[in-house]
Amino acid sequence: MSQLNHIELQNLRHLIGSHETTYKKLSDYANQCQDPQIKQVFQKSAQDARNTKQQLMSFLN
Repeated sequence: MSQLNHIELQNLRHLIGSHETTYKKLSDYANQCQDPQIKQVFQKSAQDARNTKQQLMSFLN
């Protein structure tokens, strides 16, 4: 794979940060949730955000 240019690197960092923020918020929502089904949805969505963040970080290697 070719090297990332400055704009691509900046965009990648932005996406990684956004997914980390999403993960943290959804995890907080899940921890505050009383309904088990909704809690599960938040937990799954949080994990999906974390997985996507990890995939995006692999482009930095």
